[in-house]
Amino acid sequence: MSLPENHPTLPKDAQGKTCPVTGATHEYRPPQEGDSRSPCPALNTMANHGYMYVPLRHSLPNTLANKRVFVRSPRDGKRITPWQIVKGLKACYGLTTGFSIFLSYVTWIVLRKFGPVDLYEIGKHNAVEHDASLVHHDTPAGETYAPIEIDRELLDVLEKDASAEVEVEVPTGDPEKTRKEKLSLLTIADVGRARVRREKQSPPLDKFHAEIARGEVAIILGVWETKTKEVTGTRMDWLKLWLGEEKLPEGWRPAKKVGMFETMKRAKGIRLATEAIRKEEATPVTEQ
Repeated sequence: MSLPENHPTLPKDAQGKTCPVTGATHEYRPPQEGDSRSPCPALNTMANHGYMYVPLRHSLPNTLANKRVFVRSPRDGKRITPWQIVKGLKACYGLTTGFSIFLSYVTWIVLRKFGPVDLYEIGKHNAVEHDASLVHHDTPAGETYAPIEIDRELLDVLEKDASAEVEVEVPTGDPEKTRKEKLSLLTIADVGRARVRREKQSPPLDKFHAEIARGEVAIILGVWETKTKEVTGTRMDWLKLWLGEEKLPEGWRPAKKVGMFETMKRAKGIRLATEAIRKEEATPVTEQ
């Protein structure tokens, strides 16, 4: 199909994709050969679903001259700017503008980068990346960049950490009907237990990277927060899909804003949970 006569010229890497003006969607597409990815499932998922945008100036008809047209990136994870990350975090996960700006630009500062990067560069070891990941191997000695591949065994262990089983109402094909479904939820206490386990298996984290490790999980606990009368947590089936396949749940869209201060509060909850577990483990067991 040919483009309309006055349609903006598309870059070569956009040819054959859904038109960014007339109804492009965020369908999942796994990374292709030559694509760049990082150890961060949040960024990889954004790339896999086309949530990174590239502002380009095209040769436009007079009525649109000098206006910016946003087209979808080729999802290859290359030459990414911090502002693309900001827009992606807001659109994909519902993070607030201020929080998205903070996360993105602090990452560039820590990486000591001033221009576009490929996603793999964000995995530079001990920059924002760290050991004791819940689902990645530690970076081997002497390596500059962290492993990108998920460790399925670590993911399976994390799934077993989800201690809360709840029954919730979920939508059906009929908008007026719901059905009950049993779900496993990962709670803050569960994350605390998982962090203690992984930190025992890994080199010690300094305070900066320990805070990053807690904050990463605190963000997604907020994005997919599920509340019942008894417990608050994150759906483990969604979390496993996101971590294991770097894919969003089918049909899911952000339903709430996730900001910095509520994320800091959750991260503090994770820290307190880990401290309580370590204190309990250090307490001698007295015989009765």
